Amino acid sequence: VFTSTLSLVSAFSKKPKTQEAEVGSSVAFEAETEKTDAKVKWQCNSKDIASGNKYSITADGNKHSLTIRDISLEDANVYAVIAGGSKVRFELRVISKPGENFTFLAKVNAESLLKKPSVKWFKGKWMDLASKCGKHLQLKETYDRNTKVYTFEMHIIAAKANFAGGYRCEVSSKDKFDSCNFDLTVHEARAPEGLDIRAAFRLFASCLILTSFSDCPRSIKPVHASTDPDLDVWSILSHAPPSEYEKIAFQYGITDLRGLLKRLKKMKKEEKKSEAFLKKLDPAYQVLKGHKIKLAVEVANENVEVKWLKNGQEIQKSGRYIFESVGNMRYLTINHCSLADDAAYTCVVGDEKCTTELFVKEPPVTIVKNLEDQMVMKGERVELECEVSEEGANVKWEKDGVELTRDESFKYRFKKDGCKHVLIINEATKEDGGHYKVKTNGGESMAELLVQEKELEIYQSIADLTVKAKDQAVFKCEVSDENVRGTWYKNGVEVKPDARTNISHIGRIHKLTIDEVKPEDEGDYTFVPDGHAFNLSAKLNFLDPPKIHLDCMGRTTDSTIIVVAGNKLRLDVPITGDPAPTVIWTKGEKVITEGDGRVHVESTKGHCIFTIEGAERQDEGVYSVVVRNPAGEDTADINVKVVDVPDPPQAPKILSVGEDSCIVQWEPPHFDGGEPIIGYVLERKKLKSYRWMRLNFDPYPETTYEAKRMIEGMTYEMRVYAVNRIGMSHHSPASQPFVPVAPTSEPIGLHVEDISDTSITLKWRAPERIGAAELEGYGVEYCKEGTDEWVPAIQGLTERSSMTIKNLTTGDKLMFRVRAYNMAGPSDPALLAQPVTIREIMQRPKIWLPRNLRQTLIKKVGETVNIMIPFQGKPRPKVIWSKDGEPLDPSVASVRNSEFDSILFIRRTERKHSGQYDLKVQIENVEDTAKVMLQIVDLPGPPEALKIADVWGFNVALEWKPPKDNGNCEISGYTVQKADKKTMEWFTVHDHYRRTHCVVSDLIMGNEYIFRVFSINLVGLSPEPCTTKDSVFIHKSGIDYKSPTYREHDFSEAPKFTHPLVNRSIIAGYNATLSCAVRGIPKPKVTWYKNKMDISNEAKYRMLSKQGILTLEIRKPCPFDGGVYTCKAVNDKGEDVVECKLEVRRKCTAAWCKQAF
Repeated sequence: VFTSTLSLVSAFSKKPKTQEAEVGSSVAFEAETEKTDAKVKWQCNSKDIASGNKYSITADGNKHSLTIRDISLEDANVYAVIAGGSKVRFELRVISKPGENFTFLAKVNAESLLKKPSVKWFKGKWMDLASKCGKHLQLKETYDRNTKVYTFEMHIIAAKANFAGGYRCEVSSKDKFDSCNFDLTVHEARAPEGLDIRAAFRLFASCLILTSFSDCPRSIKPVHASTDPDLDVWSILSHAPPSEYEKIAFQYGITDLRGLLKRLKKMKKEEKKSEAFLKKLDPAYQVLKGHKIKLAVEVANENVEVKWLKNGQEIQKSGRYIFESVGNMRYLTINHCSLADDAAYTCVVGDEKCTTELFVKEPPVTIVKNLEDQMVMKGERVELECEVSEEGANVKWEKDGVELTRDESFKYRFKKDGCKHVLIINEATKEDGGHYKVKTNGGESMAELLVQEKELEIYQSIADLTVKAKDQAVFKCEVSDENVRGTWYKNGVEVKPDARTNISHIGRIHKLTIDEVKPEDEGDYTFVPDGHAFNLSAKLNFLDPPKIHLDCMGRTTDSTIIVVAGNKLRLDVPITGDPAPTVIWTKGEKVITEGDGRVHVESTKGHCIFTIEGAERQDEGVYSVVVRNPAGEDTADINVKVVDVPDPPQAPKILSVGEDSCIVQWEPPHFDGGEPIIGYVLERKKLKSYRWMRLNFDPYPETTYEAKRMIEGMTYEMRVYAVNRIGMSHHSPASQPFVPVAPTSEPIGLHVEDISDTSITLKWRAPERIGAAELEGYGVEYCKEGTDEWVPAIQGLTERSSMTIKNLTTGDKLMFRVRAYNMAGPSDPALLAQPVTIREIMQRPKIWLPRNLRQTLIKKVGETVNIMIPFQGKPRPKVIWSKDGEPLDPSVASVRNSEFDSILFIRRTERKHSGQYDLKVQIENVEDTAKVMLQIVDLPGPPEALKIADVWGFNVALEWKPPKDNGNCEISGYTVQKADKKTMEWFTVHDHYRRTHCVVSDLIMGNEYIFRVFSINLVGLSPEPCTTKDSVFIHKSGIDYKSPTYREHDFSEAPKFTHPLVNRSIIAGYNATLSCAVRGIPKPKVTWYKNKMDISNEAKYRMLSKQGILTLEIRKPCPFDGGVYTCKAVNDKGEDVVECKLEVRRKCTAAWCKQAF
């Protein structure tokens, strides 16, 4: 397959040029042809145009012109003039007039919508343009029933400079929503070529209208307005009152009102003189993507340290970020800036800081190399190539204005190679002819492709040949026409037949034969058919077997090259062969490639250079070089040995310490660097010091060393160096810190804490004298009476001052001792005075019931119950739980027992968990019991049978019954509410009302009411109320209406205790309370008695009464305060009495408990 490209000869002596024109004016384009009778046609966007109202086409000899009248924005297109095979393109650029009208269009597809969508137009983030309609702004909408498309239009009439800003269109319909954002920016008529981003702090008016509308069709006409470039909006705002901010912002196109207020607030603050900075950062910097930038500040103190922050995060030093300090100047350099570097940067000095913003500008992608026009034969491969300014940029290909994609037949293929972009067309057809355009965000390029029918086909092309000396070379090709003759060329020079060269033509086959090939026959051979604009080429390669000429100088007797680690190894290996052989270096199975790596090869003509930059240990081994060409190959091996300083030894270990010395030992290094170890060098330092002191200057051959002349009580560290013939290794890790001290004194106070049949618990106190070194732990040992064999109780040491030794034999008599250990070793032992017999001591079971569990434990439904009850007893007692006399079901509650306590756990309580829980601990026939009362309460049910008992005047009497479900606790009252049927707003009439009937007063005549009642208990209000079935209408009083007389209702009742006193048992010395509840009307008088004696005037007792709850507080009771307590309530209707027994127990001291048990 081959491609032939023909350059088109221009038929024009004068070409039309690109022009600019204002809207509404006319423009004329002129062209002159070489021939007077040439046929000329004009095109707009690759479509032919003819004379009419819009266009006027004239021809006078070889002069041709195109006139465009009444220019509008739609006329800004690419035009072309065609004469014969020549085509010239030019552009018409339209300039808008200031103050012109323009329209934004948004089209919404309503096929899937059930109703008309709603549209809102906004300027900025907050201004609804529906309220701004008038002389300069109009909103319209239309609907096409055929296409079912809504068209929403925003017309801006007589545009002004203050119309610039960000706009948004929002479309919503039920649960669907979409929005489009676009910017309107007004520039001066002549805009500068570059826009400095830092000018954004001062300028808010520009000279182009930029619109960005996602997924919405739009029609935009640009507007140009003349603005004053020196106008400073911020100076106007700083002198204007706050009430004028919004008006000024809208006038000058500022949409971010919140940012405006923040900046004005900062501007009005007086800048304090900085004590840390002499010169701060500028407010903003700008840099192109891929370039570098240097930020500089000047500090007051040249010795001060600064920190650089990026978006509040500290910047770490790296290849891209470089920190410099020169005198009072501090620099931050950012290399190869990317879009990720677009951020806020802060320099911090102590408590002061200065901040700037860096804007990274991404340059537009421009087309460096344009497309070229091509003419190809039908069925040939076409490649349209262009080159852009940036690698990896995205481009768009179009054919006659239609975007090209990679379709199923792979007709078009797009290739990207760095900055090059190629459009490939396989097997071009007549339909592929046309205008092809490539577009970037910074430009575009167009070329024309002409496809012609094939005239001469190549059945067989000549092929490249590779031959050896004295072989025969034959070039052969076959074309479709046997009458076509041709010429053979070698390197552009025609080949003539001679004794070794023969040229033949038989039918469609053309042949060139060269006998006994020589090196001078090598070259490029070409066959050119007569009368056709293409050629066939091939290359003749002459082969010469390769050879390696390896110089063995500098190698040892065993052919090994020795190199010291860190040095450079360079081997220059001469090679020969024709064609130039390929060279491959390998180490094992790894191929060494050319490049900039540390180990690399370089190939030049006649030489191959193998280089190791800074040899390392892993570079050691056998390297193989293979040279190969089509004539053969040659190989050679090179053994490289790298010698280095040895690896550092392992961390040394301190075997023992004395008052001013220590013995240190270490292991030899794993790798000796290829040379034998000569000896070692030791260093020591104090723990908190940074200076290491060398202990020996000549290499020490052994691996154990005694260091002397140290200070007692001072903490030291040791490290070791290994030495061979090459040099000294890195130092080893430091040893564990050690202190040259003597052992501690013996532990004191050793005694037996507890004992059982198989274990014993010992306790002791720390030694009186520990010394300068820290105490590492204690060692516990034991031996049988009459022997000297001491057995360690545990492996290693314990840091605690107590230990339980288990798995002992019952009945053995054992001796125990404890020794303290520090860095110097064990102390003298602390011994028990006499042997101990291993046998358990019996202890009766006893339950210690907590005080809060001696009363009923009340929990709400859904809460967690976690009851822990401690007990004692030896041996470990058996624990049994039961509920209401039955064994405890594991599904009801979880139980966990230990040697000293038992835990009852209910994760989520329910009403069924209420009841009495009994705990029994038992050792053989001895046991102890305790009980816990658990009450689970819940919200009550609603009251029942709420009815309206009576209605009179503005009063209503209500009655109801208590709820069936009281929530497992007493009903403490009711909440009564009323509501007007017009508003149905509920108001509370009575709260915590105790009776089951009430009177609602102060009702408004003419209103109709309904009522409801909630139940209240300890948990709260009932979830649902009880509501009256009927409503009550309060009649209006007539003029002559006389209210009926009613007998006043007697609400008085005799006192009655609703909650009695409960018998209690308390501990002496702790305050106690007795509580009960009473009701009665009028309020009864309450008197307290002890053993039938009035105690109202005694200071030891305090009587409280709140909403019928009576409480008697006994302050620090003693056993004498025990007895029968009586509460008496008296009013005019009668009296009531309630009493209880109070038991006061003594405090349980440790001596009393021991005597009791």
